[in-house]
Amino acid sequence: MSLDFNHARELMVNHQVRPWDVLDPRVLDAMGAILREDFVPTRYRRMAFADLALPLEHGESMLKPVIEGRLLQALELAPEDEVLEVGTGSGYLTACLATLARDVVSIDRHADFVERARARFGATGLTNIRVEQADALSYSPGRRFDAVAVGGAVAALPQVFLSWLKPGGRLFVVQGQAPAQQAMLYRSNAQGQVAEEGLFETELPYLVGAQPAPRFAL
Repeated sequence: MSLDFNHARELMVNHQVRPWDVLDPRVLDAMGAILREDFVPTRYRRMAFADLALPLEHGESMLKPVIEGRLLQALELAPEDEVLEVGTGSGYLTACLATLARDVVSIDRHADFVERARARFGATGLTNIRVEQADALSYSPGRRFDAVAVGGAVAALPQVFLSWLKPGGRLFVVQGQAPAQQAMLYRSNAQGQVAEEGLFETELPYLVGAQPAPRFAL
C-alpha cells in the first residue's frame, strides 16, 4: 500500500508538533511545506514523519519533529533574519530555517552531508542557503547572526557560540549531562549582556569535542 505523504505530513504537524506547544503558524506552515520525506535516508522514507530521531551516517541522526518545531519557534525568526546552523545533517531543518529567514549558513563536519544537502536544496529551489564543511568549535564565520541553531548537545556552552550573535540575537542549544540535558535559549541584548532561559528537557548526541570530561573512578 502506498503512503500518502501529504496526509502523513499533515498528521505530523497537527498531532505531534502542535500538541508540543508549537503554535507559531509560520513554523507550522514551514514544517508542512518542506517535504521531510525527501530529506530522510531512502530506507527510512516511510518513517519520515514518525516521532523518532532517524539514523544518519557517521552515527548521527535527525532531530525528532517535535524538537525541530520547538527549536524553530524558540528562535522567533523574522523574514529579514540571518541564521547560522551548526550541524546540517540531512538538511531538513536547514530548509525550514531558510523558509522562515532571509539567509542561512549551515556547517557540518561531514563532507558527504554537505554535498548531499547542497543537492537537495538545489532540487527544492531554495537559494538562500550556504553550506560549508567546518567544525563548530573552531569555526570563524567572519560575521554575526540574528539566530544560531545548534543541532547537537554540549556539556557546557562554548563561549565562542555567543560571539556569533548580533545584539538581540538568539541561540538555541541543548546542554548538560545526559540523560537529563536541557534545551536552552540564550538572548543577547544591545549591551552584549546575555539572558538564558530553560525550555525543556531532552537528550541529544554531543557535538564532537563538546562531550563531558571523562570521570575516573578509583
